[in-house]
Amino acid sequence: MKEVIKEKVQRHFAQMSIYKDPNSTNSLFAGRNLPSFVKDFLLRRYLNGTEVDRVGLSSFLDTVIPKEATVVKDKLSRGEELTLLTRFVIYIDLVKGVRRFAIPDMGIKLNEGQIPEHIYRQHSGDLVDGEKWGIIKLCLIPDDDGRKNHVEMVDYKPFKPYKSVDMAFLREVRKNFTTEEWIDLILSSIEYEPDSFENMHQKLEFLTRLFIFVEPRLNVIELAPKGTGKSYVFGNLSKYGWLVSGGKVTRAKLFYDKVKQQNGIIKNHDFTVFDEIQTIVFQEPAEIQAALKAYLEQGKTTIDNNEFSSECGLMLMGNIPLTEARLPKSNKYFDNLPQNFRESALLDRFHCFIEGWYLPRINTSMIYKGWTLNIEYLSEVMHTLRTENRYGVLFDQLVEYSTSDMRDFTAIKRISTAAMKLLFPHWSNPDDVNLDEFDNYCLQPAIRRRGIVKIQCHNIDPEFKTQMPSIWIRR
Repeated sequence: MKEVIKEKVQRHFAQMSIYKDPNSTNSLFAGRNLPSFVKDFLLRRYLNGTEVDRVGLSSFLDTVIPKEATVVKDKLSRGEELTLLTRFVIYIDLVKGVRRFAIPDMGIKLNEGQIPEHIYRQHSGDLVDGEKWGIIKLCLIPDDDGRKNHVEMVDYKPFKPYKSVDMAFLREVRKNFTTEEWIDLILSSIEYEPDSFENMHQKLEFLTRLFIFVEPRLNVIELAPKGTGKSYVFGNLSKYGWLVSGGKVTRAKLFYDKVKQQNGIIKNHDFTVFDEIQTIVFQEPAEIQAALKAYLEQGKTTIDNNEFSSECGLMLMGNIPLTEARLPKSNKYFDNLPQNFRESALLDRFHCFIEGWYLPRINTSMIYKGWTLNIEYLSEVMHTLRTENRYGVLFDQLVEYSTSDMRDFTAIKRISTAAMKLLFPHWSNPDDVNLDEFDNYCLQPAIRRRGIVKIQCHNIDPEFKTQMPSIWIRR
């Protein structure tokens, strides 16, 4: 299968392909905490066939991503201009009329960094609240009174190697791959060896994690043992998501901070993931729970008379104890969530459940080596697919159903639509669709994943019914 993928990738995705060998290239990035989409971008710039210009790449990294954060402040204090490829955070201070930025990895705080008006206007719509990746040029500017300095952004290039993705091209190319080949291509693109999975069920369970990358407002719960790659997937594959790992979480941080007049992380991201949810402290849990209930249901909520809306999906990830047979010790899965989340009315608003205990523990044999798609391209494809509404329309054309609970129908449609986007992007109208594949890869898994949520809600509150609606393919 690897040779088939290599040949088809090089033939059909020549400009988007990359030779991956993490074992030999990881040492180049040692000491620099970079996500995979940035690594792939850099490697492609210094890749000649299967060989990396290690000297050139190392020199570039030393220039734009210094290993020692203290070097940045030291050079700025000596009057040097610096160009950095970095993650930074923007905060617009409406009260003082200042656009601020921070570079957490380099020790530059929000009260130290400023974005001048001309830079903001050059990139209107991009330099907004939230986390960004880009190439920025910095210098130290004395304030008017001569007593305080600030770090000024004097130039900015957004980290967006693909300004747009040609979806018509993608749909045509997808026709050259079998479903199994396409699934293996996606796995290899995110650096997993497809042959290391025991069966197709494992592969599909793993790829279900990517559904929130492609479908707006899809809400997911995954419980899995440690070491199954949860944090890697959501922290490395896309600049459009936010991973919350431990610490304290407030309603203001998630939705809207009325003191700072600043939107929270849910506003400006495709998805927000709560990793190791058992370790996260939710302050003012009643307020967060109330806001979450409204948001999960409608995509909007009211925070102190301010209406907040977003298309961001939410995912809860936690650990679950297993037996020696790698099955849950208890059939009450949601007992492993924090007490604040063990409410059926809240959990019923989640659409999809991933049975993470079926996934293998990640080991070195699972690291992919060979030709595949680069992650930066796959990331942009998934981001673009979020706004492709043809798949939701197609779902409506393909199925019939009896009277059903609206939450159940919405959940099944969103999960099925996400599966179509990820696995079958070339389906545009009913004539394109292989109905057996739609049933096996999209509809039936969606019904099962929503059904798990219902059963677990019933375990909390017996008044919740477990019966699923009757939905079938129109033939």
